[in-house]
Amino acid sequence: MAAIVVKDLRKSYGSVAAVRGVSFTVESGEVFGLLGPNGAGKTTIIEILEGYRNRDSGNVLVLGLDPQHGGTALRQRVGLVLQETAIAPQLSVTELLDLFGGYYPTPRPTAEVLELAGLTEKAHARVRTLSGGQQRRLDVALGIVGDPELIFLDEPTTGFDPTARRGAWELVRSLRSLGKTIVLTTHYMDEAQNLADRIVVVAAGQVVAAGTPDTLRGTGERRTFIRFAVDGIDIAALPLKAQVHDGVATIETTTPTRSVNQITSWALEKGLELEALEVTRPSLEDVYLELTSGD
Repeated sequence: MAAIVVKDLRKSYGSVAAVRGVSFTVESGEVFGLLGPNGAGKTTIIEILEGYRNRDSGNVLVLGLDPQHGGTALRQRVGLVLQETAIAPQLSVTELLDLFGGYYPTPRPTAEVLELAGLTEKAHARVRTLSGGQQRRLDVALGIVGDPELIFLDEPTTGFDPTARRGAWELVRSLRSLGKTIVLTTHYMDEAQNLADRIVVVAAGQVVAAGTPDTLRGTGERRTFIRFAVDGIDIAALPLKAQVHDGVATIETTTPTRSVNQITSWALEKGLELEALEVTRPSLEDVYLELTSGD
C-alpha cells in the first residue's frame, strides 16, 4: 500500500497558482525526495500533506487518510522535522524527549531514540549547550519519538559540516531500515542522490521530472562527457569534435559506447595513450539545474 497518493493537486493564493496539477505516489518504506527551487511549490505541497494547509482541489491520501480531515488520528502516525524548531533551552535532552513522547499513545523508548539520533552521550545535557549539529539531531529525535510511520524531513542538514552531514545520512538510512517512510526536501543534490529511492522535481508548481536518481540522470537526450589530456595530441586529427580548455579535451555525446570506441580505436591506431581519460554522465545537480532553469 502506498504511504502517500497525490492526484491533480492544486492550490492558489489569490491570482498566483502555487501548485498546478501535481500528481505522485510515495511507496511505504522508501525515502522519497521532493526537490525544487525556492518558490516552486514544495512548501505548499508538504504543508498540504501534513494537514496544515487546505488544498483547492485534487485528491490526497496520507497513510490512507485525507490530511485535510485526518486530525489526531493522522498526526499520531506522522513525524515532522522542520527547518527550525522552538524548544525549551533549559530542559535536558532526556527531559525534552520524555515530554514530547508523552504526547503519543505508543512512543518509542527515550533510550532507543537517543541511540538512533546519536545523542546518548548528551542525554543529560541542557539543550542550550548543544552544538548546531547536535541540536539538529535533537530535532530529528523529537520527530521520531512518537514512533511515526511517516517522517517529513525538511532540509535536515542545512548548515552542517561534511562530517555532520554524513552522520545525518546514516541516521536517515537507519530510519529506513526500521521500515519508516521518509519524505525528504533538500537543496543538496548529492544528499538526494545518496538517500532518495525516488525523486520528484517540481518547478513553477508542476512536476517536471520523476524517477530514481540514476534514471533522472539518464532520461532524454542527456549528454555524456569524454575527457582526456591533450598533451602531444593533434586535436584537429581527432575523429570526433572536441572542445579544449586548460589542456583538457571534452567530447559531448549521446552515444557514449560508440564514441568511446571511436576515440580509443583512433588512439590505439596512432599509438597514443589518452592520459587522464574519463567518461562521465551529467550529475543529478546538472540535470536538476536543466529541469528548473526556467523557474
